[in-house]
Amino acid sequence: MEKQLHATETERSTASCDSSKIQQVHLFFTQPSRYDEDGYVIRHWKGVLPSNTLAVLSALTNNLVARKFLGKDVAVKVHLLDEAVHKVNCGRIAATNRRRRTKAIVALAGVQSNQFPRAADLARLFRKHGVTVLIGGFHVSGSLALFERIPQEIQELLDLGVTVVAGEVEEAWGTILRDAVCGTLKPVYNLLDKKPDLSHAPVPSPVSGYLRRFLPSNHGSIDCGRGCPFHCSFCTIINVQGHRMRFRDAEMIKEKVRENYLKKHVNYYFFTDDNFSRNKNWEKIFDALIELREQENIPINFMMQVDVLSYRIKDFVRKAAAAGCTQVFIGMESLNEKNLKAEGKTQNEVSDYKNLIAAYHDACIATHAGYIIGFPFDTHDSVLEDVERLKNEVKVDQASFFMLTPLPGSIDHKRMVEEGRWMEPDLNLFDSFHETIHHPNFKSGEWQQTYWEAWKSFLSFENMKAILQQAHPKMYWNIFRNFLWYKYSIAINREHPMVGGFIRWKDRRSRRPGYAIDPFWQHARKRLLELAHQTKLAVKLLFEFEELWLQTRKRTPAEEYVLAEIKSIQSGVTSWRALRAKELQQAYVRAAERLLALSPSISISLRIPPRFILFLHRLNPLVQSLTFSRKHVQAFWEKTIADIKQGRLFALKPHWIAFNAVRDFVLGVRFLQSLLTL
Repeated sequence: MEKQLHATETERSTASCDSSKIQQVHLFFTQPSRYDEDGYVIRHWKGVLPSNTLAVLSALTNNLVARKFLGKDVAVKVHLLDEAVHKVNCGRIAATNRRRRTKAIVALAGVQSNQFPRAADLARLFRKHGVTVLIGGFHVSGSLALFERIPQEIQELLDLGVTVVAGEVEEAWGTILRDAVCGTLKPVYNLLDKKPDLSHAPVPSPVSGYLRRFLPSNHGSIDCGRGCPFHCSFCTIINVQGHRMRFRDAEMIKEKVRENYLKKHVNYYFFTDDNFSRNKNWEKIFDALIELREQENIPINFMMQVDVLSYRIKDFVRKAAAAGCTQVFIGMESLNEKNLKAEGKTQNEVSDYKNLIAAYHDACIATHAGYIIGFPFDTHDSVLEDVERLKNEVKVDQASFFMLTPLPGSIDHKRMVEEGRWMEPDLNLFDSFHETIHHPNFKSGEWQQTYWEAWKSFLSFENMKAILQQAHPKMYWNIFRNFLWYKYSIAINREHPMVGGFIRWKDRRSRRPGYAIDPFWQHARKRLLELAHQTKLAVKLLFEFEELWLQTRKRTPAEEYVLAEIKSIQSGVTSWRALRAKELQQAYVRAAERLLALSPSISISLRIPPRFILFLHRLNPLVQSLTFSRKHVQAFWEKTIADIKQGRLFALKPHWIAFNAVRDFVLGVRFLQSLLTL
């Protein structure tokens, strides 16, 4: 292998470096997706989380272009391709490379282990067309960080002439790019021991055209710092980015945030630091954001990742709230102290979790717990018991569940390789949502089943209802929308929300090697049936969340009075019977009269004359906006559908069908209006 690497490097070094022959460079930063269980590339109409890696590389390259790093006569065009939301057209990119005095360079960026098989397939296609290809990211970086020998899957790409870049490129990207343009690329750029100074590096910059592929499109991301001081054995960050933390300049972040808002309307950020609370510049960054919010009226909000001890840092939570923090992602990992000790997560104190959550709730910041299933002391029953504790004792607002996975670059992975233990050979499954090792406490398939049961338990209607009823009004819609996103991903797409999106595309030809390409009509039929099924589930989910909204939304004084009147009437009728129109009419009229008597100014806030309100309620009391559940409407539709299916058409009441259709429509419009109002 060493001889082969040496020969390849010597051969490449003899290539001439005359960039004057190149007038235009097309640089395709490409973040690969992964394959689903049927071999199709996972791609969505709209994504949810834009790639920070692409934003970093775009900013670095634009900085070089502005400085004419490749020469004043060389034009550089940067293309961002995130395969989660873009179709990567290899033929079109290859055609670009055949143009006169034009160079196409494909940089497969931020490649994680589960994306590596797809990245390798793309690399093969591009190399077949003679396109220059580089690959970087946590898989290659983690593999080279902990092993002296290059793993076989990486060596195969080297043999194809793909250049491997390990580590962070801030201080080397100009050299690598020039080598790529000149045709003098080395086979490996190992930068793992050369951690760059981030204090004056270009701040990641969102690209408007790219952001439009996401829902919503006002989100950006910034890694304000890199590295982590802790020693968790399942983590790859500490071995790729190091224990010594490095930080961006707070003033540069402030300037970029201001620029992004004024020019690109970006006002919500995910600070991707593995642990923002250990960023030594956290206070300066918060103060800068507070200044933007209070002195320049720029409505910046953000979410960040923190550790369980963050709330003990003086002024951290208070200033985070003032700076616009809406949510914190907390790496709790487990409620079993034995598990935490076994994995080196000794900084977590389970007994203190309740105080942690309470501190952020007091500041109106939603809490999101990261929870790993599959630690040494986990069993099916213990995991589900811990989920109940997470819901009822710790009381987090959101949870993300992961399956313990020995990712290349982690100590867990290195230890298993050295011990010769079995691991799943298909890297496509190393996504933290599949079984990749044998667990002694779970039978085959039970671990995966437990994972889905944990999601089902936490996203149950009753748990979501309890969380929303206790949430501060400022947090309500943030939590509600995240529940909708998460349950859509889990219940319909069967994928983790953080890597998911809305509406799957399944390109017939973008299929993993070894899988048959279905004929057009066969593929179309399968997709139509699949989309019909997903649409049915989506409608059902929307009605579930409409009911959740009705049962948890904040009531107005008028609604409280109506509810009291309805309860008064219901106490005198049979519990199973829905209220008649006349009874509902009486409840609304009494509530309206009571409101008018107590506060004549109520008509001013409603902007409707009070006598007109009474007239409307008497005229048509059920086409109204004050509703507390859609159960009676749902029961009506279920009975109507049953009557139609069984041929009991004589039992149908057209006027009630029309009435409930209007009522359901009005209710749905009000729900969607509330949901989509940001």
